[in-house]
Amino acid sequence: MKLKYLPPKKYLLKTVLLLLTCFYLPVCSFAQSLKVAVAANLQGVIKVLQQDFTQKTGITIEPIVGASGNLSNQIKNGAPFDIFLSADMAFPESLYNSGFTTSKPTVYASGSLIICSNQNLDLNHWEQLLQGNSVKKIAIANPATAPYGKAAQEVLQRKNLLQKVQPKIVYGESISQVNIYITTGAAEVGFTTEALISDVANKQKLYWKKIDSKTYQPIQQGIVILKHAAGNAQADKFFKYILSPAAQQIFKKYGYKTAKI
Repeated sequence: MKLKYLPPKKYLLKTVLLLLTCFYLPVCSFAQSLKVAVAANLQGVIKVLQQDFTQKTGITIEPIVGASGNLSNQIKNGAPFDIFLSADMAFPESLYNSGFTTSKPTVYASGSLIICSNQNLDLNHWEQLLQGNSVKKIAIANPATAPYGKAAQEVLQRKNLLQKVQPKIVYGESISQVNIYITTGAAEVGFTTEALISDVANKQKLYWKKIDSKTYQPIQQGIVILKHAAGNAQADKFFKYILSPAAQQIFKKYGYKTAKI
């Protein structure tokens, strides 16, 4: 049998390439970022959390931001997310009951509802303001998919205003879209999260008033690790980080009530 002769230089080159390939593949696998489904009310705060978490652990995350209901539907339809940060407990609990999570959801923060405008309106008397001629459009997130929209609808119902101002209401797909309506003036007022006021990315002066928390159900926000990330040590680290004092302090700066773990 005739042996094939491989020149030393070519042999050395192939050996190096083989070793690099063996080394590179596991590194690439390890370096994959966590896919985190993030409720739209966290659009500003997730950037700060992301930076702090990566700085502390070296692990990168890829936030996918949207209305909690829409994200929940995507998860049920097979979206390969690792963790879900919802704006309520109902959507993650539904995922848990349907077998899409590794455990029951945990409350990581509680949000507060505000009424907001880019105009200097008399928000201290917002009930009368909404019925007056100076307000032609009221922005609310879709109550079916956005917990803050559901809370806003609940407030208007309790104030006996929903039917009266219904023709003025414009619905945003998520709280992010409502924030755009508010900051651009497309709607004179809107119901949104207090986190908008603390968002460093928002340089615009806004006028706002906190809505009495007794007029809507508490907005407890839940986190779950999804089955896609079962046994993923990086997902476990992010879950624990969100409940850590460092992350809780960031939530507090954005107007959230911190979780009582």
